Amino acid sequence: MDATAREWAPEHEVGPDLAARLVAERLPEFRGVAMEPLGIGWDNTVFVAGGEWVFRFPRRSIAVPLIEREIAALPVLGPRLPLPIPAPEYVARGGSPDFPWPFWGARMVPGRELAEAGPGDGARERAAAGAGRFLRALHDPVLVPRVDLPSDPLRRGDAPYRAGLARTRLQALAEQGLWEPDPAAWALLDAAPGAPPPGGTAVCHGDLHARHLMIGDDGIAAGVIDWGDVCLADPAVDLSLAYGAFAGTARAVLLEAYGRPVPPERELAARVLAVFLCAALAQYAAAEGHRMLLAEALTGIGRAARDCRER
Repeated sequence: MDATAREWAPEHEVGPDLAARLVAERLPEFRGVAMEPLGIGWDNTVFVAGGEWVFRFPRRSIAVPLIEREIAALPVLGPRLPLPIPAPEYVARGGSPDFPWPFWGARMVPGRELAEAGPGDGARERAAAGAGRFLRALHDPVLVPRVDLPSDPLRRGDAPYRAGLARTRLQALAEQGLWEPDPAAWALLDAAPGAPPPGGTAVCHGDLHARHLMIGDDGIAAGVIDWGDVCLADPAVDLSLAYGAFAGTARAVLLEAYGRPVPPERELAARVLAVFLCAALAQYAAAEGHRMLLAEALTGIGRAARDCRER
């Protein structure tokens, strides 16, 4: 587990006191405002200021260009989408001996992570409907010329490539005793080499899973967060959410709200990516002691492979 944990080990750790000082130094209107920890991810540490504003600080150098991508793209995309997303209104750049990287502040997106709220599969239809409508708007071709984005830099839409990475993570989970090997998951990954190259190009979130879809207390989709991997890619990259976070009727609701056919080869790519993302989340959750996220991620592996088993 130590080798895996190094994937997200911080190069610069920002705590509440440092965050408050950095924000106050560059944004005087926030002087004296406490920074309350909100969340820590692989690439960023997030704080809430005054119960309304979220500040996002990179933890690793690899995240710096992702922060810059969010700063450039999110204000353009936000007004054109049916759910709230962060829109950086405060941007700080420039050197500080304690923190040399840029960071930004945006109004807080409402709700809780789907993974944290943890509704059962039968209680996800309302979240699924909103997620489907959101993805339909995000993948509208009219958005493509409005933003300057890289083309799938992580090869998330490349099913054979992602299948190899997913297999490695699943094997590690099995060796740790965290995951019971599932023939359906192996069969899904075995099918990936037959998938054609990614097709179609849309604006994609790029890393859409159960931690990044926010839902309200009523179970309705409330927003989408963590856009560092926003890119141009095959829509299957984002449709992985349908297979890793939803099952049964809820998945059908999402795809109906999405309103566009998902060809079998693109469904395969979406399922393979869902397995990879859920396996990566499971490793992270186990290492960091996040039991709810671990349960969600392990269940997500099964969701993504489930229809493969049923066939």
